[in-house]
Amino acid sequence: MSSFTPPPRTNVLGVGISALNLDSALATLAAALAAGKRGYVTVTGVHGVIESQADEALRQIHNRSLLSTPDGMPMVWLGRLAGHRTMGRVYGPELMERVFAWTQNSGHTHYLFGGADGVAEQLKARLEARFPGVRIVGTHTPPFRPLNSGELAALRGEVSQVKPDFFWVGLSTPKQERFMAAHLELLDTKIMMGVGAAFDFHAGRVKQAPRWVQRSGFEWLYRLCQEPRRLWKRYLRNNPLFVWKVAGQGLRLRRYSLD
Repeated sequence: MSSFTPPPRTNVLGVGISALNLDSALATLAAALAAGKRGYVTVTGVHGVIESQADEALRQIHNRSLLSTPDGMPMVWLGRLAGHRTMGRVYGPELMERVFAWTQNSGHTHYLFGGADGVAEQLKARLEARFPGVRIVGTHTPPFRPLNSGELAALRGEVSQVKPDFFWVGLSTPKQERFMAAHLELLDTKIMMGVGAAFDFHAGRVKQAPRWVQRSGFEWLYRLCQEPRRLWKRYLRNNPLFVWKVAGQGLRLRRYSLD
């Protein structure tokens, strides 16, 4: 097996965001698999960082990850200010596309866990049509609560039979991060990927923002207009709080540790 060296991280309010772009993120995942390295990947933006401010366990989950990719443009801008000039946005739906395109010929396998009723199956069909040759070896739609002992045992048994290389988790943040950290050692898989809304986007349930909106840093506004009842509290609370706290960190009024 080859060796594996994780990428450096930039400190955003005590959450270590991996200094990556889409190309280097894919290369890092390939290197981890080649080295036999297991772990989970959090796709981390403003929401995940702010949720971690009042939740030390969640902050540690991000910092113990195999990767915590810069999901939002604020993560990218702060990383570049810290000297990581090649850092770019590693957005969950785009990362999912890249991984599936790569595995069309690599032979690596996938398992889809998450979404509302029917989403994982619909996602499987669309991904297989879009990326001929990919191997999706299972899907599971979990209940909107923690798995009970019987459900967990059934999931473990199913996963142990197919042993997927990638276990994709499409739950909300921070639910998916907690799930991956709690279940990585229980499930016979290699890399768990928490990509949230990517399930709905790629299943065709929710429309993605245009690429220019994604790159502008205003995708949050686009998504707020699409799902105001679900997202208004998240964005109208978290975004101003994030700006305030980052200003304090930048002015050295408060220091944040990655420990």
